[in-house]
Amino acid sequence: MLIKPNRRDILRLAAMAPAFALPALSLATPARAQLGAPGIDNPAHFHFTIGAAKITILSDGFFSMPTSGLGVNADPKEVQSLLEQHYLSPTEGYSHTNHMYVELGEAKVLVDVGSGTRWLPTAGRLLANMEAAGISPDAITHVVITHAHPDHIWGIRDEFDEAIFPQAEYIIGETEHSYWTQDGLVDKVAPEAQQFVLGAVNSIAAEGVEWTLAAEGHEVAPGIRLISTPGHTPGHMSLVVESEGKQVMALGDSMSHAVLNFAHPEWFNGFDSDGAQTVATRQSLLDMAAADKIAVLGYHFPFPGVGHVLKAGETYEFLPALWQFQG
Repeated sequence: MLIKPNRRDILRLAAMAPAFALPALSLATPARAQLGAPGIDNPAHFHFTIGAAKITILSDGFFSMPTSGLGVNADPKEVQSLLEQHYLSPTEGYSHTNHMYVELGEAKVLVDVGSGTRWLPTAGRLLANMEAAGISPDAITHVVITHAHPDHIWGIRDEFDEAIFPQAEYIIGETEHSYWTQDGLVDKVAPEAQQFVLGAVNSIAAEGVEWTLAAEGHEVAPGIRLISTPGHTPGHMSLVVESEGKQVMALGDSMSHAVLNFAHPEWFNGFDSDGAQTVATRQSLLDMAAADKIAVLGYHFPFPGVGHVLKAGETYEFLPALWQFQG
């Protein structure tokens, strides 16, 4: 059942909504050599293969937020300097939203469902981009939710509060599900996080959704498994696809910045629920991806967000994968 805030709750949330949402709508400060927005839309899907697995990256749009939430355990000047060195605005971040769609055997798996119409006007474009890519919502057999933040789960239901993909099996980490559905959580978090809680609970409780609660190593389908990657949220999960000896991993938000997370894996962000755990998880993922040559997808990396991890001494680099046209 949906949480129905009383009038007092609604007024309180409405009062804090501008502080929560408006910074994300500001335009990024131009940096030298930064490309401008196009006059027409760019393609919003990208196809490739891993062994026998067909992978499509689908965009849900983008959003901008202040960079003050990045690297909160580091000197802000050092963070801003590193951003500027990489031709990025030192004050406003620009985040893409890259969803993985996997076709392997009989399984057709979508990772996360975007933010729908309930968050920011620059996001919520997943369904339109699925149509543009020729993917029918009715074809999806499994929906995996990496974690229950707005841009990953709020798109789970339509305007009638019913599931967008009612025929699919919905999978979320058991720890993640337990965290967001615990009694009284909305009163335990900071005021600015209360919208997150209400939105997560209402999304998890969407009509027509029956949850499979997953733990480390859960097999979504043959060749597709989940791994536990906590820190950003308590029960965050990532997805690994393996076929014919090749692997690709959808990181969710266990890594969220294609520059900072690699150059300084010891830095964490203000929106990570457990900074120390986030760093430990990230270090493990970087080591694994570099050593085992696992391709990675960063949800908030520059579209399409697919690449490789290069170990460079004590740090790392993200190498965008080479695009290929049809042979």
